[in-house]
Amino acid sequence: MHALNKNLIEFLEYLEVEKSRSQKTTENYHHYLKRFLLWAKISKPDQITPELVRKYRIYLNRLADDKGNQLKKITQNYHMIAVRNFLKYLSKRDIKSMAAEKIEIGKNPTHEIEFLDGDEIKRLLDCASGSDLKSLRDRSILELLFSAGLRVSELASINRDQINLDRQEFSVRGKGDKIRIVFVSDSAKNFIEKYLNKRTDIDPALFAHLSKAKTSENSGQAGKRLTPRSIQRIVKFYAAKAGIIKDVHPHTLRHSFATDLLSNGADIRSVQTMLGHSSITTTQIYTHITNPHLKEVYRKFHSTKEKNK
Repeated sequence: MHALNKNLIEFLEYLEVEKSRSQKTTENYHHYLKRFLLWAKISKPDQITPELVRKYRIYLNRLADDKGNQLKKITQNYHMIAVRNFLKYLSKRDIKSMAAEKIEIGKNPTHEIEFLDGDEIKRLLDCASGSDLKSLRDRSILELLFSAGLRVSELASINRDQINLDRQEFSVRGKGDKIRIVFVSDSAKNFIEKYLNKRTDIDPALFAHLSKAKTSENSGQAGKRLTPRSIQRIVKFYAAKAGIIKDVHPHTLRHSFATDLLSNGADIRSVQTMLGHSSITTTQIYTHITNPHLKEVYRKFHSTKEKNK
């Protein structure tokens, strides 16, 4: 094993143990840095130079998959952030290499947040309206995604004994292993209770795959926790069934949760806490929602001023 690969392994261990990064974060760093090292074909840290990094940025910008889709700017930035943090680690260990400060990260392009309006949310939820176990499970998933603003990974990891329906709240472990309290709406509570009352298995997962007899009205068997990918398929199925032409993902419901709170007057700091964002900057992507309200205030008070002249 050459020196640079050894440094990479130690860096990943450092992220996991000393920095307490999540498994997913560590895996992402591994993915980005492995791509860099495979492309660079170097074996020593001091072979990382500004010119090498410049050429790598050009490579990333031109990289395309089999369908001709190029890497998004934000994904290119993630690659460079990984390289920069790796260089910071090498410097911390007094290992000679390029100075991390020489890598400038480009500004991420702004983008519109895709969310569902009230009518679309209603149509989506109403499409899972059956009383069989599968319909109740799927309705509970949709209700909880919207009422609690959960990430799909957080939803998939919930156990039955974790959720307190009497208090209509429970704690989840989010990104960076941060724990936060989330809340359950009256509607979500109603469907989750019906769903759990119909289950007869002892699987600890709140949302699990159903048995082959899942279409039977009397089937109460379940087993094996649903994966985030399975939940994504469920959400997309009901969005299509509801005739929603937007590209709907579980995260779309998280966006809709935040949008609904802000448009109804919630302050951004509270929304930040409920979403589990470590930085207010992340939450500020939703402030486009407040723009119509600012416009209304402007028109109301500015027109009043004009009339009083």
